[in-house]
Amino acid sequence: MGARGSLTLVHMGHLLDRCDVLDVLEESARMHRAVLVKLKDGRHFVDQVREVVTDGDGEWAAFRTHDRVQVADISFCGPAEPPEASYRGKHLSPRRP
Repeated sequence: MGARGSLTLVHMGHLLDRCDVLDVLEESARMHRAVLVKLKDGRHFVDQVREVVTDGDGEWAAFRTHDRVQVADISFCGPAEPPEASYRGKHLSPRRP
């Protein structure tokens, strides 16, 4: 409660942490889907991830048409388009008699 009995609401949202960014990048590489990438310097682009690499210089995302980017320089990434509603890739077991 705030001053004089008033109620103060604090809106909380999920902060995108390093693990979330890595999950989105790795899914893009695995599923061949484009992602929207926003960098900490204000630039942004849409591209597909080829691979996510860890080396002595840190974690990197290699893209199809853009230079590789250090994961630490990414402020946000998410799917460029909503996933399509399909059963592709889902395996159904045959019915047993």
